Amino acid sequence: MTDSCRADGASPLGMFERGLTLWVALAMVAGMAIGTMAPGLIHAVAGAEVGSINLVVAVLIWAMVYPMMVNVDFGAVAGVARQPQGLLITLAINWLIKPFTMAALAVLFFEGVFAPWIAPADAQQYIAGLILLGAAPCTAMVFVWSQLTRGDATYTLVQVSVNDLVMVLAFAPIVAVLLGVSDIAVPWRTLVLATLLYVVLPLGAGLLTRRALGSQAAIEAFSHRIKPWSILGLIATVAILFGLQGQVILDNPLVILLIAVPITIQSYGIFALAYGAAWALRVPHRIAAPCAMIGTSNFFELAVAVAISLFGLHSGAALATVVGVLVEVPVMLSLVAFANRTRSRFA
Repeated sequence: MTDSCRADGASPLGMFERGLTLWVALAMVAGMAIGTMAPGLIHAVAGAEVGSINLVVAVLIWAMVYPMMVNVDFGAVAGVARQPQGLLITLAINWLIKPFTMAALAVLFFEGVFAPWIAPADAQQYIAGLILLGAAPCTAMVFVWSQLTRGDATYTLVQVSVNDLVMVLAFAPIVAVLLGVSDIAVPWRTLVLATLLYVVLPLGAGLLTRRALGSQAAIEAFSHRIKPWSILGLIATVAILFGLQGQVILDNPLVILLIAVPITIQSYGIFALAYGAAWALRVPHRIAAPCAMIGTSNFFELAVAVAISLFGLHSGAALATVVGVLVEVPVMLSLVAFANRTRSRFA
């Protein structure tokens, strides 16, 4: 199994990456400003969609994922079998725990805590959207979080690939049970396109790059040079997402805040469970960190697409999935920082 940790034990983040929270915050503000002052530009970006996937955002996510894929060594894939705990934790968290805890939190808050401020019909819509988020674990962005925590690129790829295969079989039945309906129209085109754009294409490009570079020293030097582009892609993606949803945020600030509460609790709770389990089982940090990140992060393209297909573009369910996108970046950045600070606690 390859280990992307540097031998000198120095910080994996340069000066630019260490200020990432600030840059992301500025990108959020800039995105909302652009969305308000130049709506035509935002509408043009929003119109570049295929199968409910925004192609502009897809290109930026591709730029984020590609540097990680350059570090994938297929010769080390067999090593996953010697350290199965990380993969088992990922699968257990994503499919036996996360969808159900998200549904429980959604019901607790919108049928209980927030009931005085939310109409019952709206509450059911928000619950449905949160259920869709909880049943759609991350596919693309986890490669970014893995890179920022010096995760094992090869093991992360295996975790994501196995997770995607399970998603094909388990997503629709779990959502159907939790929503209490029998016919969930999963947008398979979105699922297939997302897998191709965010996993298959950058993986192929990474393998070709490794072959062209030849030596491990050349690969490491190239990875170091292109790493900043991954961070720039993340910042640009955040700006676009907040530009697309800026008016929604301004029009519904209280609702956005209420929806964000159970999502935030779920995110930190799931991370603590997965990260703690990895620590207890003595999983190496380069595997433990991405393992916890996969369950914490969400496949928001799929969740948004299903919410729109089931409940409509302007539904409360669609709004809840969009809030998931807005909450994810700052929450995940805080967890990346925590994972990096606690690296020495792992064997």
